[in-house]
Amino acid sequence: MALVVVGASLAGLRAVEAARRDGYRGRIVLIGAEDHPPYDRLPLSKAFLDVEGPEKVEPFHGETALRDELGVELMLGAPADGLDTAAREVAVAGKTVPYDALVIATGATARRLPGSEGIAGVHALRTAEDALAVRAALDNGARTVVIGAGFIGSEVAAAARKRGLTATIVEALDVPLTRSVGAEAGAMCASLHREAGTELRLSTKVTGLESDGGVVTGVRLSDGEVLPADLVVAGIGVVPATGWLSGSGVPLHEGDGGVVCDATLATGVPGVYAAGDVAHAANPLFDGELMRLEHWTNAAEQGAAAARHALAPESARALAPVPYFWSDWYDHRIQFVGTPRADEVVTAVPASGGFTALYRRGDRIVGALTVDRPREIMKYRRHIAGRAPWPEALAFAAETAA
Repeated sequence: MALVVVGASLAGLRAVEAARRDGYRGRIVLIGAEDHPPYDRLPLSKAFLDVEGPEKVEPFHGETALRDELGVELMLGAPADGLDTAAREVAVAGKTVPYDALVIATGATARRLPGSEGIAGVHALRTAEDALAVRAALDNGARTVVIGAGFIGSEVAAAARKRGLTATIVEALDVPLTRSVGAEAGAMCASLHREAGTELRLSTKVTGLESDGGVVTGVRLSDGEVLPADLVVAGIGVVPATGWLSGSGVPLHEGDGGVVCDATLATGVPGVYAAGDVAHAANPLFDGELMRLEHWTNAAEQGAAAARHALAPESARALAPVPYFWSDWYDHRIQFVGTPRADEVVTAVPASGGFTALYRRGDRIVGALTVDRPREIMKYRRHIAGRAPWPEALAFAAETAA
């Protein structure tokens, strides 16, 4: 029997580790588009951008450990470019790799800014190479413009301000992060930027870039202004890496092309499961809502489960996780659990400091966001997992706000 994992990502690595931990002794092939073994993307926009951050991106395991200790056949440096589900074969750089069980963990690729091709100093922040380039620019004192006020872009702006550099965020929406955390919490996040000296240009679109000798010098805005810039970071979202699945029969989401799967991570195609940023998985805890989550914890949990279920589908069980992510801005810790899709959002500024937002759907709590209140967030996570009634969550918030 052969387990093939496509995507040398965190989800892909956890799939490999779970298979071996559960006693699987058959063939495992790990296919990755990058030259590197799996590494942690989480610090790329956080600690890695600090002045005293690590000098290089280290993999979770070196190639030798993956081969010798986990018994993995590595195919790195070339992406999968096709899938034949009838023959049960993955195509990679002119070769075919047969599988009995397949885990799709290809993640997502960053959207690139239109018109940025060939202009130095313009980056996304998704890979180790991206992070190295962004940090080198910050080390050189770059005037920084971030396009998109999402969490990764905001972390870049925070890293620039921590160094005392100018930072401007350009955002097309009136309130940042409304899709991720709602308008109420988004307005609070905007205030954190302003308090830290980051300039926010809301309700503003980018119409082009200025450059000199192939190097970026500015960002043109929809009102005609040009923002001076030595570093431009495009935080404009990602696209699931599923182009290689075209015509395979694996169901893809009509919106973004991610892989659609059930609560056990099965795609409905025999032997094929998906995990991590690439997967839209039904979540029974939230009424079967399809969720595609770009969170570290989600990738780790789904990767392990996908491998177990692919190898032993008869024992597969539905996953019903409470999503969790965190972000650090300007010495503030932002944490979120659950989903922002709610009927009502209630916010509070506790007397002891920080900020709290609670999200109600129907008669129960389905989400919570806190700023600088790390001891509470996991308690809210337990409320959500236990389907706690809304009054109970409000009572807890009132108790802790005193």
